[in-house]
Amino acid sequence: MSTTQVRPTNTQAFFVQSALSFGVSAIGMATGVAFLPVGAWTRAFLALGLLYVITSAFTLAKCVRDRQEETTVSGRVDQARLDKLLAEHDPFKVDNP
Repeated sequence: MSTTQVRPTNTQAFFVQSALSFGVSAIGMATGVAFLPVGAWTRAFLALGLLYVITSAFTLAKCVRDRQEETTVSGRVDQARLDKLLAEHDPFKVDNP
């Protein structure tokens, strides 16, 4: 009998995608705003693109936090308890009064 993991986890691909998204957006926006030959108002408008960098940073922080939580002892103990309960549970068992 195989058990399925109940707690959702992030895949390695999602973690890499969020890290790359943060890095590319931060470097691209900083370079673009710094070297574009335009006036101050245009630079300020383009700096609004840094909002994307901020959302990418939150996504990356969430991934790092979730990965760290997966390795904590309490998380592993809770997962083991849940796996044990699910393994012992019989959904077709009927209790007769």
